[in-house]
Order: sequence, then C-alpha cells, then structure tokens
Amino acid sequence: MPDPIAITDPADERLADYRALTDVDLRTRWEPPHGLFIAEGELVLGRALRAGYRPRSLLVDAKRVDDVNRIDRVPDVDAPLYAATQDVLEATTGFHVHRGILASFHRRPLPDAGEVLAAATRVAILEDVNNHTNLGAVFRGAAALGMDAVLLSPSCADPLYRRSVRVSMGEVFAVPYARLAPWPGALDEVRAAGYTLLALTPAHGAVPLQRLPAAARRRPALLLGAEGPGLSRAALAASDLRVAIPMRNGVDSLNVAAAAAVAFWELNRD
Repeated sequence: MPDPIAITDPADERLADYRALTDVDLRTRWEPPHGLFIAEGELVLGRALRAGYRPRSLLVDAKRVDDVNRIDRVPDVDAPLYAATQDVLEATTGFHVHRGILASFHRRPLPDAGEVLAAATRVAILEDVNNHTNLGAVFRGAAALGMDAVLLSPSCADPLYRRSVRVSMGEVFAVPYARLAPWPGALDEVRAAGYTLLALTPAHGAVPLQRLPAAARRRPALLLGAEGPGLSRAALAASDLRVAIPMRNGVDSLNVAAAAAVAFWELNRD
C-alpha cells in the first residue's frame, strides 16, 4: 500500500469521487457514468476486494491510517491512500464518517440476464424497488437465505449506491444480479429458462407459500414489488402463480425486505 497522502482542502479535486455522498440525485448522476461506486467501512471494503472489485482510491480518517493495512487484501492494493481530518472528511462527504474509511471502486459490466438465469436455480426479481435501504436488505437476505441471483426491473435503484452496499453489509458483491428488460416482457425469458414465476402479493386468493406445490419450488423466480404499491398489474398478469405470506392479527403486509426474507427462507426450506 502506498504511503498516505495528506489532504487538507475539501475542494481538492483528488477527492471528487467522495463529494456530497448524501446527495442521492448528484451521486446517481456521478457514479454510474464515471464507472465507480463507494464502499464504506472495513467490512464492506474487505468484501469488495475479495469479490475482485478494483479500487480507484481510499480515503481515511488521518487517525486511522495505521488500521488500514490490517484489512484483508488492502496491503496489496495499488491505489492512492488519502488521509484527512474528520472536519475535511465531513466537509467533503456531507456526513460524519464514523467508520473512518471510504473507498472508491471501479464498477464491472453487468452480466446479461440470460447468463445469470443459466447459472442459478432460485432467483428474486424486483420491480420498481427504489428505496436503497430496502434494496440492500433484500440482497443481504438473498445471500443469507439461499437465493442464487437477483434480477432488477429497469427502474429499480442502483445496488451499488453507498447506502445499499452498507445495508447489505457488502453482500451486493456476493449475489449475481442483472437488469431485466424490457419490462415486463422479459419475464417471458425467465419462464423460458425453466423458472416458475411466483408473484408475492397479499391479495385475496393467493396461495400460502408453505402450500406451494413441489413443482413450483423446483426452480422458483420470486417477484417482489416496491414498498406500498407492490407489484404492478402487468407483473401480476405475467406471473404463473400468486403467492402470499399468511398474516395474523389484522396486519395486511410486511416491509418488502422482511417479506423477501420470509419468502426466501420458505423457498429454500428442505
């Protein structure tokens, strides 16, 4: 790892990758076009490195420079290491960097949806999930509970946005994902790959997940909609079967990330 480079001015252009990290609109316009994403914290940084992502630079609290080389694989990184005080970090990023370390990484080209489907057995398909916290939690649940991949409708949020990465605890690097377009027409591609399209909905008449026939469990593609509106009529119409998590005590539904976790567990239950 190169020697740290002290940065004293928040306007220093070498920190451009880290500017205004709390501004979602700005970051959306900056990160994908520049082919980068931001990782925050030691655990997430280590997982990005282990997944093979290549860092552009690291930015750390000057008081924690000595801690950086203890992170797995960081000693082998060939990228500049910038060090700054908390005041400079906060002025640059827009928040108190309490984890003490940030890194800018190069993105990789997304695989084709067909490639992801061919390598998987159980997939989650998300429609219009634009809350980054929910998106990160879904990826974490997918990794923990046995889903092989995640497919995203064109309007879903970016899984590599900093908040999604952080909430997922870096599991967005472990779960293969791709964009599925055109929507919802490309759902036919999922069915043609041998999957059963299961639309998760609280609507009356949906089959309770625990009663799902064995044939539908063999190669499931679970469709999940955004918080509030749920799945669109078009997505529901394109599904093979509507399924539900039975609710009690008058509760009509769960948060999409919580519902995903329950459904993932059930679909992977022996």
